[in-house]
Amino acid sequence: MPTDAEIIEALRPVEDPELHRSIVDLGMVKEVSSAGGAVKVLIALTTPGCPLKNEINTRVRAGVSVLPDVDSVEIEFTAMSPDELAALRQELHGNPAATAGSQPTHGHSEGREIPFADPASRTRILLIASGKGGVGKSSVSTNLSIALAQRGKSVALVDADVWGFSIPRMLGVQHPPQVIDSMLVPPEAHGVRCMSVGFFADEDQAVVWRGPMLHKALEQFLTDVFWDDPDYLVIDLPPGTGDVSISIAQFMPRSEVFVVTTPQPAAQRVAQRAAAMAEKVNLPVRGIIENMSWFTGDDGKQYEIFGSGGGRELAERLEVPLLGQIPLLNDLREGSDSGHPVMAEDPTGEAGTVFASIAEQIDVELAPTRRYHPGLNLIES
Repeated sequence: MPTDAEIIEALRPVEDPELHRSIVDLGMVKEVSSAGGAVKVLIALTTPGCPLKNEINTRVRAGVSVLPDVDSVEIEFTAMSPDELAALRQELHGNPAATAGSQPTHGHSEGREIPFADPASRTRILLIASGKGGVGKSSVSTNLSIALAQRGKSVALVDADVWGFSIPRMLGVQHPPQVIDSMLVPPEAHGVRCMSVGFFADEDQAVVWRGPMLHKALEQFLTDVFWDDPDYLVIDLPPGTGDVSISIAQFMPRSEVFVVTTPQPAAQRVAQRAAAMAEKVNLPVRGIIENMSWFTGDDGKQYEIFGSGGGRELAERLEVPLLGQIPLLNDLREGSDSGHPVMAEDPTGEAGTVFASIAEQIDVELAPTRRYHPGLNLIES
């Protein structure tokens, strides 16, 4: 029969599906025992109603079953105590009151620094902007995030479109964030972790917030959430050039801006204002993404319903690349409405290949070359 130590070692590679850490290292494995080919395991969940309990059960069972002479696996669940949760939060995320009492400063909240504001952070921050609504910016944010995740990158997605939040529905998220002693754990779908005001407001509820409330909410999304040092932080900005965009620029001056527009000249001229906003707050526009570029009919012909040339003209004017032209597809629209993004359902289709190309350009061709030297406290180009 396997010893208790062997059972523990078999469980060490098993990760919590949201925290992406070993359940042994997280202190979730409370008891193990074996007798006559039967193994028993007691797992302490971070929340009593953990929505991923069945997934954890499956992973634990698979981890133990590889041991020799194991005929059955019995798994019982309990919940971590408040003290255990506080210790876990401290280990993963630090102390939220570490700088309590200090005044908010650039890149800081009242309780904790914004990790993405640190020049040494390896996370690239992609701001998806548009001059006006209705150009498919949130759909682009969702599918681009999935495309980056499919390249093996760790991706976080923040729905900063406070008034028009839609990312949870588009991404197909099945449950709200979990709370571990005041630390929010973002839900994940298609390899992308996300946070949105939509988790805290009904879809038919109007979010009526002034600038200071918006500023604070965004700050909490960046400081109180366990993002776990992702490769990419994609932020779906609200359309226009209001308070949210300005706050994000103040929080994270290393951000890169990508402007979404449609082919029609009128939309392109409005989109230029988003680029002008980026210039005002000293953020670089790295590329243009044109959405709804054409519709391919049953006859195989491309119909330019919204005109043509807007994205290319804007890219040339700003002297940045046109990263891609996304066709107008019914599957793209239906996927956004039903939580089945086209990049997850049909990554090699007409739209999927465009998103994959855009992700590759951002990940490879537009990769920054700047390196941070902590000892010298400087950035080298």
